[in-house]
Amino acid sequence: MIRAVLSLAILAAVLLPLPTAARSMRPAPQKKDYLSEMEADKIRDAETPGERIKLFIAFAEDRLKKFQYELSRKVPERRRSEVLNSLLNGYAGCVDDAADQIAVAREKQADIRLSLKLMKSKGEQFLDTLEKLNQGGPEFELYKETLDDAIEGTKDALSDVEKAEKELAPPPVRRKAS
Repeated sequence: MIRAVLSLAILAAVLLPLPTAARSMRPAPQKKDYLSEMEADKIRDAETPGERIKLFIAFAEDRLKKFQYELSRKVPERRRSEVLNSLLNGYAGCVDDAADQIAVAREKQADIRLSLKLMKSKGEQFLDTLEKLNQGGPEFELYKETLDDAIEGTKDALSDVEKAEKELAPPPVRRKAS
């Protein structure tokens, strides 16, 4: 009897830690490496896909402005190529994530008309800026491939916006009571 209780206790001691070990082995939610902690928190705290779209577009705009600033600096950064490509990759990631939120909004049947308007107008501005940068300039070869990817991602996002605008039902029209 003592042997049975002892072997049951040993078995329990071995098996009980397994569920917690399995839980700790699960991957944590993936953090976007181009977002700061504060930006990631803002995205997490946003309650609707429309709010997240606005945030991602604001972050993309910030990356593009920083890229332009870095290009215009007289005293370049030591790892200039890495900085420029990182900013363009961050921009493209933000635009892509904003476009992904359109699909989320469809699933949740959320009204994102205002966010789509913002995304369309900003996206067109971004595309103009990127195409001007694509005409060449100082150290163009350092970031050309990443710039091409950013242009492609912006065009894809604008295409997603146009599709979503066509698919969304128009807002309800209120009729006056007769």
